[in-house]
Amino acid sequence: MDQLLTNALPVQGLIGGVMIGLAAATMLLGLGRIAGVSGLAARATGLAPDGAPRRLAIAFIVGLPLGAALIASVAGSVEARFPPSIPILVVGGLLVGFGTRLGSGCTSGHGVCGISRLSKRSLIATATFMAAGFATVAAMNLTGIGQ
Repeated sequence: MDQLLTNALPVQGLIGGVMIGLAAATMLLGLGRIAGVSGLAARATGLAPDGAPRRLAIAFIVGLPLGAALIASVAGSVEARFPPSIPILVVGGLLVGFGTRLGSGCTSGHGVCGISRLSKRSLIATATFMAAGFATVAAMNLTGIGQ
């Protein structure tokens, strides 16, 4: 736990949270759309026939890695750790994709936009996401996959 606090970046976290909040508020107030990444990704790739205008969805999805690259070029890169197994990453990605369809949205749509609107469905979905995440980390640590 001490290592987590030693490596914490509260100012950067606050700035990132404000930026996410501003992006979500801009989408909702300016365009009347929820900034749910899974829905925007589905719309951008043509998997969803309706939703946000396709150009907007593409711009939003392309802007995610470009924004991260811009911040990394200014503030320095962030260390990311992934499981060493490509099959585990693929299975995890497929499970997340399945979950977003099953839950009618992803963590950004429910967790950021839904909770801020006090949506009961989003509160339940976010609690489920969090519980599943805790269980997954615990299982990975027990099996040694997360080391």
